[in-house]
Amino acid sequence: MSTETKARNKRFVQLAVTTALATTALTACTGKVAPSHAYSAEHAEKALAKGKASKAVQHAEAAVLANSRDAYTRTLLGNAYLEDGRFASAATTFAEAIELGDTAPRTVISYALAQIAIGDQPGALGTLAEFETALDPADFGLAIALAGHPDRGVHVLSNALRAGQNTAKVRQNLAYAYALTGNWRAARVMAAEDVPAGEVGNRMAEWAAMIRPEAFTRRVASLLDVMPQVDPGQPQMLALSNHPSVDMLAAQEVDELAPAAEARMTDFALAQELPPVATAPAADDSADAALADASIAPVTGSVRFVSNEVVQETPAKARERVAPRVAGAATPANRARGGDYNVQLGSFFSMSDAHEAWKTFRKRYPELGDAERVITKARVNGKIYYRVAAAGYAKSDAQSMCRSVKGKGGGCIAYASSRPLPGAIDVVRNDVRVAAR
Repeated sequence: MSTETKARNKRFVQLAVTTALATTALTACTGKVAPSHAYSAEHAEKALAKGKASKAVQHAEAAVLANSRDAYTRTLLGNAYLEDGRFASAATTFAEAIELGDTAPRTVISYALAQIAIGDQPGALGTLAEFETALDPADFGLAIALAGHPDRGVHVLSNALRAGQNTAKVRQNLAYAYALTGNWRAARVMAAEDVPAGEVGNRMAEWAAMIRPEAFTRRVASLLDVMPQVDPGQPQMLALSNHPSVDMLAAQEVDELAPAAEARMTDFALAQELPPVATAPAADDSADAALADASIAPVTGSVRFVSNEVVQETPAKARERVAPRVAGAATPANRARGGDYNVQLGSFFSMSDAHEAWKTFRKRYPELGDAERVITKARVNGKIYYRVAAAGYAKSDAQSMCRSVKGKGGGCIAYASSRPLPGAIDVVRNDVRVAAR
């Protein structure tokens, strides 16, 4: 074995030890097994919903540690950092979420705002330029203004207003962009469209106090209604670079694998299987039994928490939270009934995890509507998987649904129910078991 190979193996061992120590640290106080990814993610979401940002950070960090390469979990952690006023950690985490595939408009805008808040205006401008066509002009216009180009922000928002996007959000963002350019008369006139006359002066004074170029952190914190705090940065053990994907590990080792070991590489492909969401391969539900013994009930997986709406607040629209829409998404209204196509959303190592995952998918993708749940038991390379799919789509609707899911960073396969995916050995439709064709 070469010196380089020994060094690489040593590095992987050190990484495994670091992760094990981190897991031990998380559980030392309770004496129980580390909380599962689903448990931690759900509690992070609940904490965010209650405005308990610091508690949300603790749970979200545990969720990322348990499932380090899940894009939505990274986004959840990024939102927790953002709500806690930890902008440097938020910027790092949103960048990792985007790298993992979550390029939803809200994630991109949140990343750009975190970059602006830490003074990385060039980075924010690069982020906004890369994803400009996918962003709402109301969000893009204000973000580009905050990133140091207020004239362009005014141009984008004015065009949106002329094009018919005549909303309080666009008007107030345009008013703020005018203020950032120093055009206070236009800012006052536009702000007065939605702000009561007696409060316009206070709004102008508030903006004037933050107009200095060096007040970038204060501007973003005020916009998101959070309190900035000293940020030590994301814990090193959570860094995405510490958690290479299976494909990355395989690529690093491929040149040194013996012919006999090369045969085992097929395990990485999983015959086009969607990435399983679980911590340890198993063909039964023993993992759930272990959770029950630890008095931790299995709960649904992570649903991305949407950060504050990027809009100047008005008395009638204070702290509104709006979930992003994805163009082209299938909706319950336009989904064809009785179609022969299924949409596979994930695969899992136990039936109970598959059932819980369906609840998560229903929350994550409202466009599933009342779609029928189908769970298919499959054997791939000697391992048992439980595939979760939504049924009853026409071919075009199934393909549209998959585009929507992939646009949100998820995995998806559309297939005809008459032609099950390779490896299928049993199918459960509405809890009724039917034979796989």
